[in-house]
Amino acid sequence: MATFKEFRNNVKPNWCPGCGDFSIQAAIQRAAANVGLEPENLAVISGIGCSGRISGYINAYGFHGIHGRVLPIAQGVKLANRELTVIASGGDGDGFAIGMGHTVHAIRRNLNVTYIVMDNQIYGLTKGQTSPRSAEGFKTKSTPEGSIESTLSPLEIALSAGATFVAQSFSSDLKQLTKLIEEGINHEGFSLINVFSPCVTFNKINTYDWFKENIVNLEQFPDYDPSNRVLAMNKIMETNGMLTGLIYQNKTRKSYEDLVTGFKPEGLAKQNIKISSEEFEKLVAEFK
Repeated sequence: MATFKEFRNNVKPNWCPGCGDFSIQAAIQRAAANVGLEPENLAVISGIGCSGRISGYINAYGFHGIHGRVLPIAQGVKLANRELTVIASGGDGDGFAIGMGHTVHAIRRNLNVTYIVMDNQIYGLTKGQTSPRSAEGFKTKSTPEGSIESTLSPLEIALSAGATFVAQSFSSDLKQLTKLIEEGINHEGFSLINVFSPCVTFNKINTYDWFKENIVNLEQFPDYDPSNRVLAMNKIMETNGMLTGLIYQNKTRKSYEDLVTGFKPEGLAKQNIKISSEEFEKLVAEFK
């Protein structure tokens, strides 16, 4: 069985010192080892932004996609080889702006993919512009007078879109984050894990101290039932989306792969697929 160290490689991350993404990388590596994966069993697909670099920092299959398209790539990888554990990762700008359409449809489709969003509430790689997760009045280079747009709530959207696994954590809480990623990997269906990951360079408002003062941990509520969708939505709204833990999980709905007629469990590379030259030419002709 692979250890945490075996999911490391020799590529040194070039994130800013103190960036929350370091902890998220460590949590993914720990979770992969804890659930018994080997590096060759894992594919990490990432988008654009500071967070997009993570696919090159983990010893596993990796694919660095284009802006907002991490989920189409991740779903394609999973459909091509469902034996792989597929983790998609990107920032709040990547997943909740240009990629929001893909996010909603991936949620409702319910493929067995774990999507980890590194939510720093700002565009970091492009040097500090307002993102869909920035608060009203938030001043950046793109909103010098303060943002006049309301903050997008990905947790409410996920539940409304029919999500079967919704969780949120804080990069400083490595123990909780690792556990949630493990649960997301083991969940049969699409798992959305939003992670507060402070940008220490460009976001001087949503700092580590700010999150510690404002986060509500669901462990404070011993009677909380994550299988209750209405309760989950109410708790999100009560806390203004600032809660952490397993928010909602539906264990009864089947994943997309299990609903596709004739979809085989073996990866394409292991399937003994034979096609004659005549059949191949006929297939190609359909695309001419």
